[in-house]
Amino acid sequence: MKKMQEKKDIRQLSLEELVLYFEKAGEKKFRATQVYEWIWKKGAVSFDEMTNLSKSLRLFLEENFFFHKAIITEKHKSKDKTLKTVFSLFDEALVEGVLIPTSTRVTACISTQVGCPLKCVFCATGSMGYLRNLSAGEIFDQVVLLSKLAKEAYRLSLTNIVVMGMGEPLLNYKNTLIAIKGITSPSGLGMSPDRITLSTAGIPEMIRKLADDKIKFNLSVSLHSANDMKRNRLMPVNSTHPLDEISKAIEYFHEKTGIRVTFEYLLLGGFNDQLTDAQQLAVFCKKFPVKINLIEYNETENSEFKRSKPEDVLAFEDFLKNKNMLVQVRRSRGQDIAAACGQLVKNIKSGNYDKKLKKND
Repeated sequence: MKKMQEKKDIRQLSLEELVLYFEKAGEKKFRATQVYEWIWKKGAVSFDEMTNLSKSLRLFLEENFFFHKAIITEKHKSKDKTLKTVFSLFDEALVEGVLIPTSTRVTACISTQVGCPLKCVFCATGSMGYLRNLSAGEIFDQVVLLSKLAKEAYRLSLTNIVVMGMGEPLLNYKNTLIAIKGITSPSGLGMSPDRITLSTAGIPEMIRKLADDKIKFNLSVSLHSANDMKRNRLMPVNSTHPLDEISKAIEYFHEKTGIRVTFEYLLLGGFNDQLTDAQQLAVFCKKFPVKINLIEYNETENSEFKRSKPEDVLAFEDFLKNKNMLVQVRRSRGQDIAAACGQLVKNIKSGNYDKKLKKND
């Protein structure tokens, strides 16, 4: 067997594409399945690990494909046992992930982009600029590494995944879904899709695409206000994708999938936490069944917003419950290590890397 073409990232290929590639190279079809399972079920990140393949086949793979793997370079443990990790990528880019434990389960929060292009004003990640999308393999590696870390740190298996880390996953649609397929497929890690939640700032056409692609995992929308003027201020993306468009996309999504969407609502003191805001939210939610997570704000450096008063949080929650809405207050975890919602940001020290970030900002 000889080199076919320029090297490809092997984890960007579906099983069907891998089979086709092997057939063209004169290799048996079942070998492609073996390689696929090494990658997605066993988490292999080198061809030398694939010990049931011949040396000549491993050499062929080495000549035609590559792995861009993520590695953990930092760990920070919170007083509440939350763990924040820093992942280093092939190009020295850094992203962060989080493990959130309870007594019976562990949730991993993973990233999909280096930085984020959406610049939500309450989110620390938006302040670091945007460099690139993560590959499917880099997203998948976070899950494999965090799963191992969960067993080491808590003696528990990873039970849930939230795609709520750095970046907007629906702006990295293909790679995010390839990774989720690897996580949920019987030929991969085999995790149930209902244990995975993808969070988006609200990209209507991509929410519709999720519905058309018949996804099985959960969808969460970062709403934060049911008032366009307020949401425009918080999330610049709302100026191009206003609430009416998001509402129609969610209606479509629910009709096609039957999945109840969750709204994430960050309570900001004196800005979006009054009863008039709760009333607007209740009206917005009339067209589809939803669950609402009210989130306590984690103040970041130089933030213009403040945390809501406890009495305002309680009044907001009670108002929605009196409207027979499914609502809960999500308590913050990992604040002391900047691992809580909206706090993920990695300060890059490398001069070359910093220049790249600024160029893409």
